[in-house]
Amino acid sequence: MKTLPHIIRQIAWEEPEKMAIVFQQRGTPDQLITYQNLYQNALRTARILRENAIRPDEVVIIVLQHSQELIYAFFGAMFAGAIPSIMPFLTEKLSPEHYRKSLRSLFEVIQPAAVITYAEFESEIQQAAKGSSVRKILISEKIAGSEPLSANLAGLERSPTSIVLLQHSSGTTGLQKGVALSHQAVMKQLDAYQKAIRLTPSDVIVSWLPLYHDMGLIAGFLMPILLKVPLILMSPFDWVRSPVLLMRAIHEYHATLTWLPNFAYNFCAQKIRPSDMEGIDLSSMRAVINCSEPMMQASHEMFLKRFQPYGLKESALATCYAMAENVFAVSQDGIEKPVTLDWIDRKGLLVEKVARPSLQSSDAICMVSAGKPIENTRVQILDEKGEKLPERVIGEIALQSDCMLTEYYKRPDLTQKAFLDGWYLTGDLGYLANGEVYITGRKKDLIIVGGKNIYPQDVERIVNEVEGVYPGRVVAFGVFNEGMGTEEVVVVAETEVQDPQHRLEIANQICYQVNRSSDIVLRKAILVDRGWLLKTSSGKIARSANREKYLHEFQDIAPFAANTEQ
Repeated sequence: MKTLPHIIRQIAWEEPEKMAIVFQQRGTPDQLITYQNLYQNALRTARILRENAIRPDEVVIIVLQHSQELIYAFFGAMFAGAIPSIMPFLTEKLSPEHYRKSLRSLFEVIQPAAVITYAEFESEIQQAAKGSSVRKILISEKIAGSEPLSANLAGLERSPTSIVLLQHSSGTTGLQKGVALSHQAVMKQLDAYQKAIRLTPSDVIVSWLPLYHDMGLIAGFLMPILLKVPLILMSPFDWVRSPVLLMRAIHEYHATLTWLPNFAYNFCAQKIRPSDMEGIDLSSMRAVINCSEPMMQASHEMFLKRFQPYGLKESALATCYAMAENVFAVSQDGIEKPVTLDWIDRKGLLVEKVARPSLQSSDAICMVSAGKPIENTRVQILDEKGEKLPERVIGEIALQSDCMLTEYYKRPDLTQKAFLDGWYLTGDLGYLANGEVYITGRKKDLIIVGGKNIYPQDVERIVNEVEGVYPGRVVAFGVFNEGMGTEEVVVVAETEVQDPQHRLEIANQICYQVNRSSDIVLRKAILVDRGWLLKTSSGKIARSANREKYLHEFQDIAPFAANTEQ
């Protein structure tokens, strides 16, 4: 099996002018990156790394914004035989203190040899790197002017089983868990996943997803480049400011595939104005794949209703369950058939932890299938003792595949803890029905109230259905109540409603719906303005960070409160 540098070099030699990437940046013309461009510029980084004595198998952290330099630094580290890892760049959305703390923790555990960043960010890296193994802070601007390395490419001598890259999750402690992936694992994942989505060279992939997240790095970057599928790559920050850019790229380049987290369906449907869509045709899209956070049928319906007049087909709605530890995809739905919807009894889910089929009614919850496991992956559901559960009983999702992580980098303790009898324990909760995977929550988010286990995602599903709550902008968590001697559930939900009385009515309705639909007694529902909830660098609601923010701002306010201040 070939390694990633071998594949890039071979394409560059055989088809040098073939388009690898159309690079988009707002305010500048689209820039075509051929495989020859990609190869030659990557070798500039490889030269700088070799001249700075960065050895094969040493980690190179890349802290750059969306840019061509980011792309070349990533592949250049591979050609040098080093192990690249892309990290988020500090922006106004991220807390500087939390960012610095995360970087320090990262350097302590991963022990990188070098960091590639900008000149103006060098002092920030130096502070975080004090006392660490970082020997070199390399400036991106200087790399661009260097000559390509033409010989002694250490990356071409790597074994297919050697580590090719590290992926880091975006959670509070996620930076300390570098997911080490081999060349072999990446290529086996791509081989299986391209079959699952029926990928061909005639496809065109468009992505705005950040490259420090597995969905952006694998589905929206490495897969198209390594499989010679044209890629339209835009900035996540440009997309957030103007989501219609995605639709324009689809129209202009006749794109066929894109991946979106669930919130993006709502965001596009609500933020893109009709006037922005004039003349845009979305009929080329064969799959808009929902992935990386809880999937909601209401979001699909909103997206379809909004963009069907512009050619978007209902058959394009698709879903995927993925994780960095499996490189990317675990299961896939919506490619050869419509996504399966499973209506289940609400109390069965919340109280008995059983997904009992139910008729569509106010007492039912619509679960969206993530599809069947891709061909190289097996999935089973386990109870707390590690015993296999039958279909429709909720437990922890465990998986086996030929593309699993090599290890949590330099964390043998976490690596050993993550496996049970050869099965990787995902920490995700869900069930199987007719062989399809359904995700219900995260094990680590468990709230214990009076000895009862409550999963916040179950509560959030109910709250998202309440009129006046901004879809997908809800968080539930547990807070210890000294008087009760146990945790109590708190919900914080965003709304665009400004009238205080109307907000109070929404908060009351939230508590009523949760109490009516489960055996949970919800006493605090907090209504906040849009933008209050904190997200991770990958766009997910940051549960622990929002809990801390709530404790700082609202812990002493009355139940059913409606906050009217930003």
